[in-house]
Amino acid sequence: MAVIFFFSSLHEAPLPPGVGDKPAHAFGYLGFGLVIARALAGGVPPRITLRQVLIGLAIASLYGASDEWHQSFVAGRTSDVADWYSDTIGSAIGLMVCWAWSIISSRGVR
Repeated sequence: MAVIFFFSSLHEAPLPPGVGDKPAHAFGYLGFGLVIARALAGGVPPRITLRQVLIGLAIASLYGASDEWHQSFVAGRTSDVADWYSDTIGSAIGLMVCWAWSIISSRGVR
């Protein structure tokens, strides 16, 4: 959350050449989703349940909305609902990857 807040506080996002705003949001929040999964599951690799995925998605989506609100106060930045959609989709992908990994890895252990 602190890293996201830091980058949101910058007057211009430091994106690599050729990387658009929406993919950057999705990629950043994908990482956030992985961190949330680890926190909710209590370890590495995260063994996360569907309930924890939904809780994590709510946390990430609410933080994404608050991040967009925060950006509305930063000079040179704007608040955009499409950025929030990208945040939510990216975190959902990260959380779902962890959930799928939990299912796959638990089937191999007997």
